[in-house]
Amino acid sequence: MPTSPIRLVRFTGRLLLPLAAVATLVVVFLALIALTDGAGSGLAAWLTTLGAGTVLALWRGRHRTWPTRLVPFLPVIVAAALTVTVCIPTVPTARRYPPALPFVSTQHWNLATGSRVAVYHYPPVNPGPRHPVPFVYLHGGPVRGISVQDHRFLLLLSRQGYDVYAYEQAGGGRSDLLTMDQYTISRSVRDLAAFVDRLDKGRVDVLGFSSGGVVLTRALADPGVAPRLHRAIIAEPGPMDGPTAHITGHKGRASARGLAPAPTGPRSTHVPRYAVAFGLMRLGLLTPDTGLIGQAEGDNAFTAADLGSDTASAYCARDAHRIPAEDTAQNFSFSTAASLRIQQTVKDSPSIAPQLRRSLTPAMLMIAECSSQVRQWATAVLANDPAIQRTQYMPGVGHHMWNGLDDNNDRAVAVITAFLQDKPAPLPNYPARDEIPTFLRDRE
Repeated sequence: MPTSPIRLVRFTGRLLLPLAAVATLVVVFLALIALTDGAGSGLAAWLTTLGAGTVLALWRGRHRTWPTRLVPFLPVIVAAALTVTVCIPTVPTARRYPPALPFVSTQHWNLATGSRVAVYHYPPVNPGPRHPVPFVYLHGGPVRGISVQDHRFLLLLSRQGYDVYAYEQAGGGRSDLLTMDQYTISRSVRDLAAFVDRLDKGRVDVLGFSSGGVVLTRALADPGVAPRLHRAIIAEPGPMDGPTAHITGHKGRASARGLAPAPTGPRSTHVPRYAVAFGLMRLGLLTPDTGLIGQAEGDNAFTAADLGSDTASAYCARDAHRIPAEDTAQNFSFSTAASLRIQQTVKDSPSIAPQLRRSLTPAMLMIAECSSQVRQWATAVLANDPAIQRTQYMPGVGHHMWNGLDDNNDRAVAVITAFLQDKPAPLPNYPARDEIPTFLRDRE
């Protein structure tokens, strides 16, 4: 006998009511996670939600006969089972550091700031002239390990006769963690000064890439740090201060974001605990020092695939289907909480433009054609640093300019070494300061 429409509606209603109750309890749980900042690994929110659901179930079942009194508890049990997964770690909660690299030794230096950082040294290997000024690389991130691709690029520079040093900023890669309140852009600048002092080889040439370019820019504006720098190369910088960070607008030509295949490999965001933690942190609903997951656990959980389209945004649209592997799963390291914390201290900082205008350190700015960065982040440095001697607009590359594709690494090396040796630039000096308006208008 066919089911009547009335019976079907009643059945559907009976089914939807428990589902709605489950959804409501889950929403309440997530709201409590945000309100409690994930206290007690999320257990405070879970127990409160479970208690509230139990009280509500008792109230709804108060007039029912004994067997049916248990029915209102079904949504509570289902919601409790779903949400408890957010409270249970699935990776070690003590920091697991990446294994040693097979092609370069890892040293650990204790800096005067209290940071203990992983250091990599590529001594000059060519038989020709060796450059007397040490070369220091500040990687991007912030609070990310140095990728294998970047290590290969540093080896190329050492083959040009440069004595190359790199260190992973505190909290990144094989460097020791800091407490969350110590992750600030000012601390990163002080760590650079302390690293140069620990190196004890006089003034150094520095290449700062992306967030490393921010550290370098702020070091140039700091009269206590700038005298340690011989020459500075600022490549694809992020925002240098709060006013710059709040600029929106022009970007480079089309990147591979949205065009490249989705990254493969495991994702922490497929696990409820880390999907909630990282998602709410990105939305600003959890603090970087959240009680939901500890810094070490978050570092252990986060994978390269979790970066999603961020990696593709560092390449030109034309390279969407040949984006190289930037790193290995064993070497990849990124602290999303510490990174967000440092970025927030940049956003909260006052303008450094008045100090940067007094800079005397010879500098060069590198800008990528397909940059995913806001153009004004780079042009703000150009406009305010009178010691920038040349700007090199790099055609055919995205944010990650040395990426192993075609001759991109060699072209980046040529631009960098020409500046360090005070030789003619391989590319036109573009944009100059008076060309900034035209550059912002035309280079989109």
